[in-house]
Amino acid sequence: MDLDEAAEIDGCGKMGIFFRIVLPLVTPAIITSTIFSFYWIWQDFFQPLIFISSTRMFTVSLALNLYLDPNSFSNYGGLFAMSVISLIPVVAVFLVFQRYLVEGVATTGLKG
Repeated sequence: MDLDEAAEIDGCGKMGIFFRIVLPLVTPAIITSTIFSFYWIWQDFFQPLIFISSTRMFTVSLALNLYLDPNSFSNYGGLFAMSVISLIPVVAVFLVFQRYLVEGVATTGLKG
């Protein structure tokens, strides 16, 4: 017998089953996929390069690419410093949701 069927036998309604049984079970997986999506969008390079024409609207990765000059000497120290600063939001999101991320990765794929 599944958890939702057991809750229905105990008299729980459809909304109660969803909010009390299903949602707490899938919350770690939802948060894990949200963290991965945030990271992939934050580090995306080619899609903003295609759609954004104004340098004022460039994302962080595109702005870092503007800092490189292939025709002359590039300041790699400044570029690396900006790269580390651009990682601060990603690390902050990871630290805030670390418990959910570990729980989501640990429970994803388990049957039962």
